[in-house]
Amino acid sequence: MEAFLISLSTVALAEMGDRTQLLALILATRFRRPLPILAGMLCATLANHAVAGLLGVWIAHQLSSRILDGAVGVSMVVMALWMLRPDAAPDEDAKPSRHGAFLTTLVTFFVAEIGDKTQIATMALAAGYSNLYAVVAGSSSGLLLANAPVVFLGKIFAERLPLRALHYGSCLLMLVIGGVFLLRLWHQPAG
Repeated sequence: MEAFLISLSTVALAEMGDRTQLLALILATRFRRPLPILAGMLCATLANHAVAGLLGVWIAHQLSSRILDGAVGVSMVVMALWMLRPDAAPDEDAKPSRHGAFLTTLVTFFVAEIGDKTQIATMALAAGYSNLYAVVAGSSSGLLLANAPVVFLGKIFAERLPLRALHYGSCLLMLVIGGVFLLRLWHQPAG
């Protein structure tokens, strides 16, 4: 349960003001069909985060627990600092897709998540926790939790979000998580 809750909260906070949240806003205003957009997000995120999680698990098996704790701790601190840098909005002037809300969201979200903060956080969390399913379910749920209000309420909701405060809060959360892993590193015997 810890892996699920940490993954959910980490990704939900990391997603605030992220480029994929801005993409969700653009898709919501363009298509005005929240359910197919959310379904496309869910499918894309599950696939993307499952790949990231599997990579994280593979990395975890390649490293000793001491090195793994250090790597996860450092990656969380780097992610915390990355969260302070605001993302740019995707191109709003692009022509509407003829493929519909679901397929457009599925493809654009999958591609936008490649190398994104939330994907890297999922990979690090899957490496740090032994429950791949809980991490992927938590990270995917966190992404939907952060984006559902934007999809349903569109610009009205997005313009009222205190993005700066959310970025600082998510930065602090990532620093705490990174600190926990780094403390585990120093409390393990060398060798």
